[in-house]
Amino acid sequence: VLDVAIAGGCETAKQRRVILWLCPAFLLIQLLGWLVLGESGVKQIYPIIVHLPLALILVTVLKRSWGVAIVSTCTAYLCCQPPRWGRIAVEALTQSTLAAELVYILLMPVMYYLLRRFFVAAAYNTMTSSTAALLLFGSLPTREQLDDFCDILAEHRALPEGFMDTMNAPSPNIMNKLQRCVLGLYSYDDRAEDLSLENILNQSINLIASMPTMMVNAYQMKRRYYDKQSMFFHLPKPGQSTAEHILSTYRPDQKFTHEEAKLLDMCLLVHADHGGGNCSTFTTRVLSSSGTDTYSAISAAIGALKGPKHGGANLMVNRQLQDILKHVEHPEDDDEVREYLRRILRKQAGDGSGLIYGMGHAVYTISDPREVILKQRARHLAYEKGFEEEYNMLCSIERLAPDIFAEEKGSSKPVCANVDLFSGLIYRMLGISEDLYTPLFAIARVPGWCAHRVEEVEYANRIIRPAYKYLGEPQEYLPLEER
Repeated sequence: VLDVAIAGGCETAKQRRVILWLCPAFLLIQLLGWLVLGESGVKQIYPIIVHLPLALILVTVLKRSWGVAIVSTCTAYLCCQPPRWGRIAVEALTQSTLAAELVYILLMPVMYYLLRRFFVAAAYNTMTSSTAALLLFGSLPTREQLDDFCDILAEHRALPEGFMDTMNAPSPNIMNKLQRCVLGLYSYDDRAEDLSLENILNQSINLIASMPTMMVNAYQMKRRYYDKQSMFFHLPKPGQSTAEHILSTYRPDQKFTHEEAKLLDMCLLVHADHGGGNCSTFTTRVLSSSGTDTYSAISAAIGALKGPKHGGANLMVNRQLQDILKHVEHPEDDDEVREYLRRILRKQAGDGSGLIYGMGHAVYTISDPREVILKQRARHLAYEKGFEEEYNMLCSIERLAPDIFAEEKGSSKPVCANVDLFSGLIYRMLGISEDLYTPLFAIARVPGWCAHRVEEVEYANRIIRPAYKYLGEPQEYLPLEER
């Protein structure tokens, strides 16, 4: 590209030689900056490593004025998509083909970053919505179907007119309030008892869209009445993904980064339904088999998920992590960490339950793929936000706990970390209150609950009645006078 520009330009041989040396040098500086500082670091010093060198070359080598140099570099950045627009704009400003090609080449890393950011953002903004559509309709949507589905979700984010009256009675537990809010929607649905497939899908989409709004509003009420803090309510913004909607309405200033939304979106994705055997999903199927309405079935699932043995595990992981860091003097010492974990299993430390929260799963034994994903995603944010000690301790627990289980329990069954091990830390790094850890789990699970409800109502058509076997001793009836 430079050879063509030099052949057709009017620059001197000396200018050409200098530029041919400077161009690779500045590209190398950008590359080294990217490798050493990372993407976030490069963004902070971007004007120094890109705009300033470009302006200096235009002024000192090509003898253009500072005004032309500044306008050219800014124009090239703003017009770099598609690339030819930036080249044409700079050539018109500087009257130099070489300057245009030079600016274009040095801005190539910027164009790469913008393109990557655009496509990654587009993918993550629709990832949770794609999963919800997959669970409800049985296949991944096309682009057109996905756009329509996202638009429908956006239209249903807001709560019905007058629904805030339902929310006026606060609750110290957001899951309890979420249950009541879901039941409250019954009063605003003219077809609440209609069990047709079309109506159940409409109700399901409405719940998927509105539950994040209910959750955040319930949390604000709790802050006001129980925590004695100010509450604030933000209206939903069109075009936002579920993760973006949550962060935007939860935070007072409504500000969040793309990386934060992406990480929360990933948490929602990996917590989505993964089978009908878990407690809350089975609850949905049991109630649906009785012929009850959608709101009763989903509120019951929320009640099941509320239990600490089911949905509250990530909160317990967080509390146990703080306890371990408080009592282990040298977190980097494996022997000291191992001994404290052994005491937890023996019910001599921690909350006395004998459980190492975040370890073990009923189905996954070798590894939990959801945990693997969250662990990878959490590392960068942990080191960026100063949570290295917490992250490294969780890694130590994951590494040491399986052997301790084998030694203490005398079992050869492999034990691995589960999805809850790192999800609580991610929520904490995002500044999300512990009050919302389990409600976020419910929001991730509601598409799967609704999908199981559709399946149960449409295809099972018989009530679920588990068989029980009495293990006690038979007793003869005694009259009241002989007891």
